[in-house]
Amino acid sequence: MTADETAPPAPAPTNAAPEQAQRDARRMDSWSIAWMFLALVVWGWFAFLMLADYGPEYGDRALCRGPLNGPLSENGHCDSELRQWPALLGILGLAVLASVIASATMVYAKVLARLARPAGRDEPGARPQG
Repeated sequence: MTADETAPPAPAPTNAAPEQAQRDARRMDSWSIAWMFLALVVWGWFAFLMLADYGPEYGDRALCRGPLNGPLSENGHCDSELRQWPALLGILGLAVLASVIASATMVYAKVLARLARPAGRDEPGARPQG
């Protein structure tokens, strides 16, 4: 054994790494909020397409019913590309994908924030272990 092998490791920089980790955690938290907002918008769009009546006015309501509100009309005015099931399932897939990405980035941001905390800092009300 040489003296180099028995020497203790050099201490890590004290300020640079935690500040960078905290910045990364805040940035990921911002991204998770953006993905969550996008997921909410896509879910709202999907719900609107499924529930809202559309088409020309017929009396006091629209001529065509939403896919979940009643039977589909055979009228030629009710042919809407976005109200067909393949398009609706595609929008549903986008909503689910955005929700999964939002939840994954939120969990990642929380883990980064937890890891960025200094090791010696105790949380308020935490009991010492051991």
